[in-house]
Amino acid sequence: MSKDNPEPQSGFRLALPWVVGMALLAGLGFAVLGLMDKPEKAAPSPTQVAAADTENFQPPDVSTIPDGPDGDAIKRGMDIFLHTGTSEARRYVGSSLVCGNCHLDGGRTANASPMWAAWVSYPAYRSKNKLINTMQDRIRGCFVYSMNAQDSPAGAPPPYADAVYRDLEIYFAWLATGAPTGAKMKGRGYLKLPDPPQGHDPERGAKVFADNCASCHGEDGQGVKSPDGTYTYPPLWGPHSFNWGAGMGKISNAAGFIKANMPFGNGYSLTDQEAWDVAAYVDSHERPMDPRQKGTTIEATRKAHHKSGDYYGQTINGDLLGDGKT
Repeated sequence: MSKDNPEPQSGFRLALPWVVGMALLAGLGFAVLGLMDKPEKAAPSPTQVAAADTENFQPPDVSTIPDGPDGDAIKRGMDIFLHTGTSEARRYVGSSLVCGNCHLDGGRTANASPMWAAWVSYPAYRSKNKLINTMQDRIRGCFVYSMNAQDSPAGAPPPYADAVYRDLEIYFAWLATGAPTGAKMKGRGYLKLPDPPQGHDPERGAKVFADNCASCHGEDGQGVKSPDGTYTYPPLWGPHSFNWGAGMGKISNAAGFIKANMPFGNGYSLTDQEAWDVAAYVDSHERPMDPRQKGTTIEATRKAHHKSGDYYGQTINGDLLGDGKT
């Protein structure tokens, strides 16, 4: 090219930065791709994290309850749980039980239906009422069946959105601090015992009860009252116990609870067979009516809600169980 025509040289000088820039971008792109192809240790999946957290969960210590409105509500919920019949929920309580009778140590104990495991399990479908249940629904059910709210001063469980639910729910949520939502926690619910090879027998269970349970619950199963009218040890049957709709009326639930936790402070001391038999003995006594029986017959209620697993609607020692006559 002639010196008289410098334009092509100027064009080359203008294009050179563009060419260099494109080369640098291409090199950077290959470098990024190379980094992307480099094998690295994969982050644990949510499932793996949940599994690691479900084996040995421990709820927080009471000393860690925070100050302020949240902490005040947690303490109110704990009071309802431990002293149900004398707490702010007392007008909805028709039995002589407290929540902590079936959910030991304030809902902390594994295999005693701990509340930290329940909290992370709801909402969930329940075959008992064939609905998706929220935690509020679940608590309400406990008032209906275990607290026998029909015989309470209010004549019914707390209305939805009542402060009783809010206080109990924040207490449960605090107990579940750090627990993975939706995970199946080890220790949830009650032990699932294998079916007993000899079946379950109330007569054999009567001896187990006399040897291991009567010292606390009384020979008549009516518990031990404290001077203030509350119970040191709860009644296991009769007019002041849970009604026929409660989960503890299922022999399998009672057997699992007894195996892991009874005699109190000496769990796992009974054989599986003894746990089944004494559960059958306890659940073969009369107690308050199933509220779902209202307006219908024992037989119709048995077919609808008690097809198997309990003694409802059966005659034991001459007593038709389910009529509420103790």
